[in-house]
Amino acid sequence: MSEPEEELQGEPRDSTKKKKKEKRSGKKKKKQEKREEEEQQQVEEEEEEEEEQSECVLLRGIFKLGKKSHDVLLTRTRLTWTPITPETPTAEVCVLPPGVLLLQDVFAVKVKRRRAVGQESGGAVLGVALFCSKRRGRWLEEDTLHLHNASAEHTNTWYNTLKELLTGFSIRPRYLKVFINPRSHKKEAVHIYREHVAPLFKMADIRTEITVTERKGHALSVMKECKLDEYDGVVCVGGDGSVAELCHAMVLRAQLDADSPKKPVKSVLPLGIIPAGSTDVVSCSVHGVRDPVTAALHIVLGHLQQVDMCSYSSHGQLIRFGFSAMFGFGGQSLARAEKKRWMPSSRRREYALMKTLARLRPEDCQLSFLPAKKSNSNLFQHQDQDQDPESEGEESWTTNQGLYLSISIMSIPCLSPHAPNGLAPNTSLANGSAALIAVGNTSRSEFIKHLKRYSSSSGQFSFSFVETHAVSAVRIRPQSLIGWSEEESEEEGDSKTSPIIQSEGAAFPWNIDGELVEIANEVLVRVHPQLITLYGEEVDEAESTVSCNCL
Repeated sequence: MSEPEEELQGEPRDSTKKKKKEKRSGKKKKKQEKREEEEQQQVEEEEEEEEEQSECVLLRGIFKLGKKSHDVLLTRTRLTWTPITPETPTAEVCVLPPGVLLLQDVFAVKVKRRRAVGQESGGAVLGVALFCSKRRGRWLEEDTLHLHNASAEHTNTWYNTLKELLTGFSIRPRYLKVFINPRSHKKEAVHIYREHVAPLFKMADIRTEITVTERKGHALSVMKECKLDEYDGVVCVGGDGSVAELCHAMVLRAQLDADSPKKPVKSVLPLGIIPAGSTDVVSCSVHGVRDPVTAALHIVLGHLQQVDMCSYSSHGQLIRFGFSAMFGFGGQSLARAEKKRWMPSSRRREYALMKTLARLRPEDCQLSFLPAKKSNSNLFQHQDQDQDPESEGEESWTTNQGLYLSISIMSIPCLSPHAPNGLAPNTSLANGSAALIAVGNTSRSEFIKHLKRYSSSSGQFSFSFVETHAVSAVRIRPQSLIGWSEEESEEEGDSKTSPIIQSEGAAFPWNIDGELVEIANEVLVRVHPQLITLYGEEVDEAESTVSCNCL
């Protein structure tokens, strides 16, 4: 009898132990939850404190704006001014809305003085001038706010405080390496820099070291040798060719510095692009407009945008880094245009376009692509940029064999005045993927309809012979592996079903960022998320200022 009693008594002991453990664990959970709540509350209180401190009034004074006196308040983030209006006979006060200027839009502050003709220093103090950026759509314009006060002590106090606050924007550049291509487009790059860009840099107290390039590859050779740790950023004044060369050079330099010959390494310094070319595709994609002042103000204010890039390689050998590539029609038309460099750029472009359309023929090739993962862009930031598409497994690749008139791979929208919505409107600057646009074999008239829709609002992809994909890698393998040449026989007619085949050993023309690259073998394109940082802001469309009338 005693044994069963012991067993029966043992059960409640175990259950009470379990209950005690559960109570302890419950208490621990409650304590942990309470601790987390307290920590969260503390973080929120600190954030509120920081906001209150940022909005805490640092200075208050009377200044004249125009002819009226204003009550001016300065905080760490903004300047506000309210007109001082006298009371009416009925003791009513007319309350006007205050003016507001965010300090993030101010790039320089100067003391205003009255000086005689020829006087270079000294003079009676008149007040403070704030030089700022004013937004008009996608355009940024230089603007000035004049605060008049004849008190030297009052003015200097405001000047020193404003100067200190502006110095706190650490992301803004102080020393820039500038490359100018004097032969870009209409050879206006030097004039554009001197007239529109240099004065803004001087106003913002930005020092510069300028290199005027003398030949193709000059910027690349300089970038390999110069001490980049001295600079806060690099600036390119030129067209798409100059931009492509510098972007390629900056990534290569990052690889050299990191001793990583195979793995692409993100460039340490940001690149600013001052448009001075004929199309300025990269500048339009980053700024939305082809305006040197807008581009310069983005640099001065330190507006940064992370941008994806592609690597182009053949048989394991890197060809270059870039943003866009065209095979087929795009490469052929550029090859023809390059042979007519003596023509003006617009005429040369139209000639090459019409000539290529007249001899329109498809390329027989194998097109393989690796679809981009359908996830948010944050995932791409953590992917290994050197990850070989082959490692994803052959089953994840999609392969098509056939005749193609044009194949384009673009990691940016490629906005331009000729394509205001972009050549690849379904991609963005930093979504971790590229747009693959494959145009299959079709008649000349249908292909022209497809091209003409790039200059309109939309519909360029609403054809049965056009397919688009978001991809992380693309492989193009021409079946003939023989090549293309412009020296085609005029007697061959306008056959639409046979590929262009020339003598063995020739190469196929590729248009990579507006530069002609001839490649005889297959090409592998890989997308590398956020490989470079550019000064600017991502936009949806470019300002349409030029229309192509060649079709």
